[in-house]
Amino acid sequence: MVPVPPSLSERLLAWYGSHGRTDLPWQHPAAPYPVWISEIMLQQTQVQAVIPYFEKFMARFPDVQALAAAPVDEVLHIWSGLGYYARARNLHRAAKMVVSDHGGELPRSLDALMALPGIGRSTAAAILALSFGDRHAILDGNVKRVLCRYHAIEGWPGASGVARRLWAIAEAHAPDDDLAAYTQAFMDLGATVCTRSQPRCEDCPLNGDCLALAEGREAELPQRKPRKTTPLRQTVFVIVRDPRGRVLLERRPPAGVWGGLWSFPECEPGADIGAWCREHLGVAVRPVRELDALRHTFSHFRLDIQPALVSVDNAGAVSAVKDGADRQWYQMDSAERVGLAAPVTRLLDQLRSLVD
Repeated sequence: MVPVPPSLSERLLAWYGSHGRTDLPWQHPAAPYPVWISEIMLQQTQVQAVIPYFEKFMARFPDVQALAAAPVDEVLHIWSGLGYYARARNLHRAAKMVVSDHGGELPRSLDALMALPGIGRSTAAAILALSFGDRHAILDGNVKRVLCRYHAIEGWPGASGVARRLWAIAEAHAPDDDLAAYTQAFMDLGATVCTRSQPRCEDCPLNGDCLALAEGREAELPQRKPRKTTPLRQTVFVIVRDPRGRVLLERRPPAGVWGGLWSFPECEPGADIGAWCREHLGVAVRPVRELDALRHTFSHFRLDIQPALVSVDNAGAVSAVKDGADRQWYQMDSAERVGLAAPVTRLLDQLRSLVD
């Protein structure tokens, strides 16, 4: 009898036993809540960058009840610097729903998890597979890359037709047992061996029948998203400082760039700052200086920011709510825990050095 070669899942599990990551903080214990938090943080962000944020987040919000009860500003404050802030807002909203609708326990159902804000099919599957060992296939970026190379899948994985094919393949490969280890193994293989650039094919447990390797196409697959020119936008941050050294902040709208975070008021480049402040803030200001411009890069555009520092004699003349924006005077050396947009944090550090 001709021996049957080990399946993909068997080779992955054997490799994981010797080379997999088993000391990640959300693996001890691999309970639904920490797994959920980690999976949301790991969207668009690498493991090493996530670990310190995860530990800080869990120290402050050790369970879903603590997260649901916290002010959204504090959640955004803990998240500050991790980026993609819609993830934090969705976590907070979902925690409230888990407490109110599911008795404080994450539901053990793919559909029920997917009904929570910020949880898609792959994230829901990862929560159930990693914390319960339920048989659900995942399809995150690492798994897509491994499968595209292993099966020599043509096309950009984000295209709907390619994604459907990859989901079918992922489901077919999933074993009946050891789903937690298998799921972690698949993610680890893509993160540490089958990497985007310079994959270590000689160390891969799947190299014996990987089609991309056999065809010499490991650098070509998976195929990239068709390139588009990254647009460049410009804005002016109006930094209003009062006699006490406080600066004026506005809360951003819930949706869009830095949604729900606190930032400086903005105006169009070339605008008359004094006239703009009289119209939008209802206060006369005195120009101080322009600070060094900075560029902030998002996934879909680049933003050039010109900070303009002005001063005001009467902070009380600025309305707390105007043009639909909440406002507050922020003491730069304050320990107040509010969510700040990343460029705001950088500019506050620059302002502190000017004051010092």
